[in-house]
Amino acid sequence: MDIAFHDTLFIVTYNMVSLTTSISIENKDNKNNKISDEEYIKMFWLGLMEGDGSIQVNHWRKQSLQFRLVIKLSNLPSNYNMLVKIAKVIGGSVRITGRNKDVIWVVNKKEIIQKIIKIFYSYPLLTSKKICQLEFLKKCLLENSVDNYLASRNNKYNNQDYIINLNPLKSGIPDYFKAWLSGFIESEGCFSIRKNNNDSFSIGQNDDLYLINAIKQNFGALNEVRNPRRKYYSIEIYRKETLKNIINHFNKYPLLGEKAESLKKFNTKFKLK
Repeated sequence: MDIAFHDTLFIVTYNMVSLTTSISIENKDNKNNKISDEEYIKMFWLGLMEGDGSIQVNHWRKQSLQFRLVIKLSNLPSNYNMLVKIAKVIGGSVRITGRNKDVIWVVNKKEIIQKIIKIFYSYPLLTSKKICQLEFLKKCLLENSVDNYLASRNNKYNNQDYIINLNPLKSGIPDYFKAWLSGFIESEGCFSIRKNNNDSFSIGQNDDLYLINAIKQNFGALNEVRNPRRKYYSIEIYRKETLKNIINHFNKYPLLGEKAESLKKFNTKFKLK
């Protein structure tokens, strides 16, 4: 571990190493076949990456290409600790930036990114936008041409509608979906506590209606998926039995950051009713 202090910038850097944590979950198909802590982190990270992450290719003065994976969150101790856990397994650095307002996980070393791509092969991305970003990054890694990058960067999302119509979940929900979902909820989910006791859980996503339908199906929700604005889809769940399903989900597939604190408050009030 390398630690460097630069005024308000705090950096913790890791190579890809094993991690032993207190996480212990069960495979849905075999209760005796437990998923390792390290594999859970990978699946969870994938969902978090799809919500709050970015797969980037840039250039340095049109002379060379720069590759970057990043997740940016509010600078809270829970988010910081979560990203450090991720960095221990995936690799990369954890930094506090933006006048201490943000904490980011970032990988900008080509050799580590190439190792991380192997994780995407084991656990394929599920959102159309991130699939496009990954394909563009792999293309640029292969070609390693600034000219080709400049000529094609504006076409990065040309295949997004095709991916949506193809539906990455059409052939079925993958085994890693539940762990992935906890990471995605850590990014995009919301636990709402109201004075009128009409508490709810909600989640939304741009473009990918198929994903919100899969989440709805996973929790056994009866709600209609909303489309409040163009290409944005969301679901808000009030039904108590469905909320119990959601809480039980996190008993097996835990949240690791800020949303774990929100869930704790939500669950405490839920039990008091």
